[in-house]
Amino acid sequence: QLQLVESGGGLVQPGGSLRLSCSASGFTLDHYNIGWFRQAPGKEREGVSCISGSGARTNYADSVKGRFTIFRDNAEATVVLQMNSLKAEDTAVYYCTFMYSCGKMGAILYDVMDYWGKGTLVTVSS
Repeated sequence: QLQLVESGGGLVQPGGSLRLSCSASGFTLDHYNIGWFRQAPGKEREGVSCISGSGARTNYADSVKGRFTIFRDNAEATVVLQMNSLKAEDTAVYYCTFMYSCGKMGAILYDVMDYWGKGTLVTVSS
């Protein structure tokens, strides 16, 4: 059974950084379109960022552009979401999953495959 595992969440102060990793059990994420999503308490899940299978294409939600970076860590066989300049509104449970394509990211979820993991909690607070 395909299963993705998110890790790297935690408590960080505003302005701080965290590095989230998405990995798979029993196989690598090479050649798969992967997206990061988040769900804040009381809100709908939203798209944060995605990367194409080749790594050549990336997209970001407007709310995280310039602060978050998605990339493939080939040595670790993971997809990383590097989050800098974190804000309180970034507080959420973050998930990764497969995507049919890496397109627009935001409130509407496009081309998302239903392989949600348990997520990793990011709390930005002083």
